[in-house]
Amino acid sequence: MATVPEGYEALLVRPLYGHLATVRPDGTPQVNAMWFLWDGELLRFTHTTKRQKYRNVTANPAVAMSVIDPDNPYRFLEVRGVVEEIVPDPTGAFYLQLNDRYDGPLTEPPADKADRVILVVRPTAFSKQ
Repeated sequence: MATVPEGYEALLVRPLYGHLATVRPDGTPQVNAMWFLWDGELLRFTHTTKRQKYRNVTANPAVAMSVIDPDNPYRFLEVRGVVEEIVPDPTGAFYLQLNDRYDGPLTEPPADKADRVILVVRPTAFSKQ
């Protein structure tokens, strides 16, 4: 198991936006800012089955995420890993959990809840600056 560099786990624990990179079918990268949850071992993201990023990870599960320290934008953490599981979330419960983590405005599941999934990422490497 890859280990988070000392002093950097707070970037995963704080409600900061992660920039999740996936690989498109033509081999080019796609990066989007996303909500995430770190449990000390795995990263979890909410997504839907109707978007390109979902198609990207089902074809190629290799991903990378970076998170920037808002107190020092020259300090960041990169997490490389693989999507090891895609869990259906048809009630949008995980979406609402992340909404609460990020102080979002929602109190009800999103309209696209039937298409919601949880992308579960196992880190394989970390790098820091």
